[in-house]
Amino acid sequence: MTLSSRFKLSTIIILFVCSVVLVSLLITNLLIADTSGEVIEQQLEEKAVSISRTAAESQVVRDGLQSEAAEENIQDYALAVQQATEVLFVVVIDMDGIRKSHPNPDNIGKAFAGGDELRVLQGEAYTSRAEGTLGLSVRSFTPVFDTAENQIGAVAVGISLQEVDTAIQQNRKTILLGSLIGLLIGIIGAFWLARYIKKNLLGLEPHEIARIHEERNQMLHSVYEGVIAIDKNCRILLVNKSASELLKKAGLMDNDLVSQDIREFLPNLELERVLQDKKTILDEEQTVNGLTIISNQVPLLVNEEVIGAIVTFRDKTELNQLAEQLTGVEMYAETLRAQSHEFMNQLHVLLGLIKLEEYDQVSNFIGKLVDHQVYEVGNITRYIKDPVLAGFIIGKISFAREAHVELTISCETEIPKPADPAVTHELVTIIGNVIDNAIENVIGMEQRSIHTAFSYIDELLTITISDTGTGIPEELQESIFTKGVSNKEGYHRGFGLHLVKNSVEKLEGSIDVDSDIKKGTTFEVVLPYEAGGDNDD
Repeated sequence: MTLSSRFKLSTIIILFVCSVVLVSLLITNLLIADTSGEVIEQQLEEKAVSISRTAAESQVVRDGLQSEAAEENIQDYALAVQQATEVLFVVVIDMDGIRKSHPNPDNIGKAFAGGDELRVLQGEAYTSRAEGTLGLSVRSFTPVFDTAENQIGAVAVGISLQEVDTAIQQNRKTILLGSLIGLLIGIIGAFWLARYIKKNLLGLEPHEIARIHEERNQMLHSVYEGVIAIDKNCRILLVNKSASELLKKAGLMDNDLVSQDIREFLPNLELERVLQDKKTILDEEQTVNGLTIISNQVPLLVNEEVIGAIVTFRDKTELNQLAEQLTGVEMYAETLRAQSHEFMNQLHVLLGLIKLEEYDQVSNFIGKLVDHQVYEVGNITRYIKDPVLAGFIIGKISFAREAHVELTISCETEIPKPADPAVTHELVTIIGNVIDNAIENVIGMEQRSIHTAFSYIDELLTITISDTGTGIPEELQESIFTKGVSNKEGYHRGFGLHLVKNSVEKLEGSIDVDSDIKKGTTFEVVLPYEAGGDNDD
């Protein structure tokens, strides 16, 4: 079990910050205490030296050492200096080491105690530590000279070492108090820092964030669609496994794509609209190095501000294969429904003939049904070798018959199965949309017929679909393939022929329209068509 899972983040932050502050303050306290002790002791020594030098320069001291009449003034002066400077003692001695002043008057006239005064009587100024009648002290010695520069005595100023220790201890107490205040401020700061971080992490603990991050990565990489996350500058933040494989399939760079500009790889994305206008763009088709993909672009919003976008995409070939499967299922279900409805009508006819005991008519009717079924299905499957396309056309015939429209199919040549299965999907789109439009055009006409002809010569597939419908108005003939343009009223119109045009262009073919309001409409589609290897019956 890790530390982050045993303790809360706030507890870890408080303990860590407090530990750092405490260790820092202890180290600082030790360093400052030692340094400050030395500084205080040095300052007190300098104070003693300064007082002793000042006293040695005093005219009162000089006169007292040179004249017995003025000797009594030395004691008054020394006591005054001692009280004013708060030192332990100010003692003036003559050249024999005899005291001329002392805090205890009984010691005046006696020899200086401590044994460290001999050097000053030889004219040297210095400091020392010694124990005298007033206890252990720091002493500063300064010789006294007359106007002729002849030494006539010395001044000794003492500061109690106990006073030094007291000053150092007081300083350490001050430092300790400051350290405790600093520790308290550190604890308060750690508490507020922990709350701030926890708030920004949405109340989650580190192990929870790590788990969510890992789950997110696993989910992103398990998604079959390619997913790329970008920031508002179009720089790639994240690429899942499927996206990397699709980009590699398109022949793009194999190295890490993170931090690179997505527009270098997918230049046709409309990211300006997504990032600036907050628009969502769905099902956009584009080609990348010959690979056709379907992309979705969705802005990422935080507090109504765009921070980036998510781009998802998938190989259109796979979508086409899936669409073919779905189209086949739908087509199969639609064919069964239409044939079931047609079969019920035929059964009703047979039932009526049987009740009328018209047995010869029953026999003729059944014979016609059998001949028609053999001709219709057998003719299509004999010439059209692609089972998906053949089944689709049979379904359309049943659908047209149910709408009381005659749909006939003729094949001038055998139509082989295409080498590329994706071509079948495009053919279904072309034929299905044109026939659906034709059925709508002929409904309501006196003659309701549609003829579809197939021809395969010199690797060119020609499909001609003619109807006896209302025709296309002349003013719409040039724009009939434009998305949203239709000569029919209602919503969701104008998409079928647009899809037809896209599929024809994708197969690098051509489409011509000949329409007359009185005669109907003819669509002729010519497509490059490569036959597959397996076209046996």
